[in-house]
Amino acid sequence: MSTVNTIDPSEVAKFEAMAAEWWDVDGKFKPLHMLNPTRLDYIVDQIAAEFARDLSVNEPFKGLRILDIGCGGGLLSEPMARLGATVVGADAAAGNIPVAQIHAEQSGLNIDYRHTTAEAIAASGEQFDVVLNMEVVEHVADPLGFLTACKDLLKDNGLLLCSTINRNPKSYLMAIIGAEHIMRWLPKGTHEWDKFITPDELYELINSAGLTPVDRKGFVFNPLKWSWSISSRDLSVNYVTASIKNP
Repeated sequence: MSTVNTIDPSEVAKFEAMAAEWWDVDGKFKPLHMLNPTRLDYIVDQIAAEFARDLSVNEPFKGLRILDIGCGGGLLSEPMARLGATVVGADAAAGNIPVAQIHAEQSGLNIDYRHTTAEAIAASGEQFDVVLNMEVVEHVADPLGFLTACKDLLKDNGLLLCSTINRNPKSYLMAIIGAEHIMRWLPKGTHEWDKFITPDELYELINSAGLTPVDRKGFVFNPLKWSWSISSRDLSVNYVTASIKNP
């Protein structure tokens, strides 16, 4: 079981400084609010397929235990709770937790938010049916150690969903120059291009962590339609993977 501390304090500080703006759709997290419906579509479909859940019924994820690592203000934790899952939201930035707790309470949702790390939860022996690891792996000090902790957090046949940003000239142009410098959707320095991970590198890391990758898709932004979509071919900037913990 992993006991490595993969937290990068400088990365935590970046997001803690923006904590109060998590639910401001026009604030510093505007890109995530824009992307959120698309990544939720992928998450919901993957969980439903893996656990044979009927999405037409009320609370289709009832009985599933889901961990949202790097939960921020709860943009993914809250929809999972509405779908009936028992949700733990964890974040290394202490300032994010009260923001998430207050919003969940105002929304009438019971979510277990914690200021902690994947490694600490894994060390306690807790396990989950699903681990959401969305837009986190590019911010940690040790991606393999972090993914190994995610594997330890899964029950046998559990599902890890991990999204991140590809590393190439296009991603530098879109995610850093475009989002941080031109559109000013994010504060300058939010992302570091050399920490981005290519899809093949992520698959290798996932395999090395003891998981089996089963799917990957791209999240593609269309500047003309000003919208996101899921692509099976275009993984050039934002992308997501699904992996299984085999018994």
